[in-house]
Amino acid sequence: MKRIFGARKAAQPAPTLGDASAKLDARTAALDDKIRKLEGELSTYKEKLKKARGPAAKTLKQRAMAVLKRKKMYEAQRDQLAGQAFNVEQTSFAIDSVKDTLTTVEAMKGASKTLKSEVKKVNIDNIEDLQDDLAEMMEEMNEVQDVLGQSYGIGDDIDDAELDAELDALGEDLDFDDVADADATPAYLQPALPEPPSADAAGETAPPAAVDEFGLPVAAAS
Repeated sequence: MKRIFGARKAAQPAPTLGDASAKLDARTAALDDKIRKLEGELSTYKEKLKKARGPAAKTLKQRAMAVLKRKKMYEAQRDQLAGQAFNVEQTSFAIDSVKDTLTTVEAMKGASKTLKSEVKKVNIDNIEDLQDDLAEMMEEMNEVQDVLGQSYGIGDDIDDAELDAELDALGEDLDFDDVADADATPAYLQPALPEPPSADAAGETAPPAAVDEFGLPVAAAS
């Protein structure tokens, strides 16, 4: 049967936007090559026209005009292909954007389900009870710290008035000591002590001058 009717050809896959973009790029590149070659011919004719005269110049000008027309035609075709390539790129971008949006929506759906499932595990009553228990334990710990911070060996029969009087007396003593220190003569106002006498010509040393208990020289008895 296959020999009579022939085998059915496999269906060709539909072209993708990538295939269309690749073909458009190839055609655009081919037109660019043709335009560059025509520009080279035009440059050649331009140089020849500078030197040609009479019928030769007319012939060169006609050829240059034909080349210029072909160049304009190729440029118009290239512009059309560029517009088609732009539309293909825009369509491809739109398709990719839609796919990304669908992926994002699916991911958010899954995240929403997971969030609902996890929220169900949370019991607000248990959390409030936990907070109350923690607050109660912290209060108990404060009471324990207060008990441990109490001083031992100090009776409750001590009168606060006696403590205040003793503290005032201590303050007066401190003030008196400060005044006494303030009344003392500064070191720089005290008289300088006499220097020890130097050795005499005979090499003997004079006896040191007598001083009192405060370090001051004592006047010699008359």
